[in-house]
This record gives sequence, C-alpha cells and structure tokens, in this order.
Amino acid sequence: MGDGLLGAILGGSFSFKRLTGSKNDDWVDRLNHLWTVLLLVLFAIFVTTSQFAGEPIHCWVPAEFSGDWAAYTKSVCWISNTYYIPLKDTIPVDINERRDAEINYYQWIPLILLFMALMFKFPNLMWRMGNDGSGINLDKLITMSEGTQLGSPEDRDSTIKYIALYMDRWLETHREIRWNRLVRLRQKMSRYLFFVCAKKDGTYLTGYYMFIKVLYVINAIGQMFLLNAFLAMEYNLYGFEVISQLNHKGNLEGSPRFPRVTLCDFEIRQLQNLQRFTVQCVLPINLFNEKIFIFIWFWIVFVSVVTCANFIFWIYRIIFRQNRARYVKKYLRLLDEIAAGASDKPLCKKFADQYLRDDGIFVLRVVAKNSTNLVVADLILKLWRIFKDKPYNRKSIADTLSDHENANEKDSLA
Repeated sequence: MGDGLLGAILGGSFSFKRLTGSKNDDWVDRLNHLWTVLLLVLFAIFVTTSQFAGEPIHCWVPAEFSGDWAAYTKSVCWISNTYYIPLKDTIPVDINERRDAEINYYQWIPLILLFMALMFKFPNLMWRMGNDGSGINLDKLITMSEGTQLGSPEDRDSTIKYIALYMDRWLETHREIRWNRLVRLRQKMSRYLFFVCAKKDGTYLTGYYMFIKVLYVINAIGQMFLLNAFLAMEYNLYGFEVISQLNHKGNLEGSPRFPRVTLCDFEIRQLQNLQRFTVQCVLPINLFNEKIFIFIWFWIVFVSVVTCANFIFWIYRIIFRQNRARYVKKYLRLLDEIAAGASDKPLCKKFADQYLRDDGIFVLRVVAKNSTNLVVADLILKLWRIFKDKPYNRKSIADTLSDHENANEKDSLA
C-alpha cells in the first residue's frame, strides 16, 4: 500500500530498490549519493512546507497600520532581506551599515539544500555514465551475484560459472596484443599511476573509480566552503561554536547566524513623498533552520572523514601490487585449491597480476561488498581453473611442479 501511494505521487511504480539504484560501488559511496541526498531532500521538503503552509515571518507593525498594511508589511519583509542588529546595540542611522547586516539566505534555504543534494549525487551520476566504458556490464554482474544467494545449488553453480566465463571473455578481450616501447612504457606507468585509464592495461575501471572517489572527497570537503558563500557566514566554524556554547552554557541560545528577531526597512510612496518605516520581525523558520544546519554541519564532517579514510584505503589497495596476489590467495587457500608452499606463489602472482590485473580484482572486490565472501570465493575458484586450463599456462604449471618435485628430492637426499 505504501509503495502504491508513493507510486501515485511520484508517477509509475515505486520501490526502494529503484531509489537506491544499482549497487556497483561501496557503502561509503552510497553514504554520499544516497543517504546524504535523501536527508537533504527531506530537509528541503520540510523547510518548503514550513514556508508555504505556515507563516515564516511575523512583523510588529505600528498601531496606525490597518490589516492590509500589516499583511503588506509582512510580505515586503519576507521577499526583501531583513537585517540583524543585537538588541543591546543601537540601530545604525547609516543605511549602508544596515545593508551590511542583511540576512539574505532564508528565502533560498530549500534551493540551497536541493543544490547540495545534487552535488552529492553528481559523482554517482558520473560513475553510472562512465563505468560502461570498461566493456563490462557491472550492474548486471552485481545483480547476478546477489541472485546466487537465494537460488538452488545447481542454479547458483551455473550462474557463477556464467559470470566467470563472462569475466574471462572480458579480461581476454581487453588485453594488449601489440608490443613496442610505447606500450611497455605505458604499462610501467600504469603500475604506479592508477589514474592512467587504459583498457588494454587493465586499469580503466580502477582508474575511473578512483577519479570518482576524488570527486566524492572534493565534494564532501567543498560543501563547507559552498555554504560559507551561500549563507554569507563562516559556516565551517559553526559546529565548533555550538560545541563551545554547550560546554559553557549547557544549552543552545539564539545564534546570530540564524537570528529569530530581525529588523526590516521598507518605504511607502504617498504622492511624491517617500516614508521609511522600520519594523521588528520574528522569523520562526530560523528556529528550524538553525537545528537543521547544526545537524548538517556534523553530518558533513562525518561524511568527509569517512570518505577521506575510504579514499586512502582504496589507494593503499591499488598501489601496492602484492595486495592483489594476497587477495586471491586468501580465497584459494580457503578452498584448499593451493597449498602453503612456495610453488604456488609464482602462478598465483601471475593469475592476479597478468590475468585479473587491477580491473579484475576491482570487480571481485565490488562483488564481495555487495554479496558475500562465499560467492567471491566460488567465483575466484572458477576463474582460477579457467586460467590454469589456458594453453599458455599448462607448460608453465608442469615446469613449476617439476621444479618443486626436484627440489624436494634434493632435500631428501641431503
């Protein structure tokens, strides 16, 4: 019933799955482009409802003002910018000083929140538009991997086998055929510069994803500076002021950043004469704006810290090449496919570095984050056996086993 009601409002069939979109990233990305966006949109809806359904401003007008004059005053003061002068200070006589104290954001709060939501969603839109350029349908692959958790053992094995064959064809198709100095130089660069997005080097998907991670980091940190410009205040220090106020006074008093009592100047033309009036107004909407932006400050700080830490973690995973062999070796040993001896290390390293490469390992990591380790283990096992059955690996495997047996015989004779 709830989905049907939302579907009638939003148009078409509605489901939470459609809202979340495809799961071809990690939970930190979804914290940015899903939960933060949902939070900001809800705040925007709440503020908009408060502005249009309620009375966002009340003004104390002179006694000689009639009802129409009072309504006019309230409308003028809402669409124009009021200004804030503390009650203990004298109202400046200079008009320019009053204009310098104007508050010009409260009418635009819903649009500011929606723009923030769009900025948090933008990296995800870039990722969804660009990841298909890698040549693999990552969305379909993740969906099939998730589906294996609910099917029968036969269907599960068949699906994982299909995914493995699909990945093998993708890996073999995007492999360098020509060999020259330029190709070798580019491959050496791609070992250390993961942002060199080359399909043939197996770094396109990984490099593009790290570019998207950079966008998430820039956006999360840059939101503070954008709000400084939008709100015309040092918003990046707002949370520290709130903490200090709670420590010293134990409660939150009215903040000059979101004042509830302001002043409004307006002029009325009577024939050829202009009469200037100054009235005192109350902004009940700022009571909500203050709490909303306190929460947003702490939320953005949390999202920024988590996003930066996640970005550094992904850099560590990608730059250090031994992490790739270690990743697949962990699952192969778990399934008793390889032994703990040194004979398996060269082949396992070749499997990770030359067959899967950065993009293959990245796809496996994304599958692991959106399904289970058991699915990834079975998928790696299928890919490992496909890899060993390739003609160019059979001779190397036989030579490796022969060398290992000869080394054991020498040890026994010694």
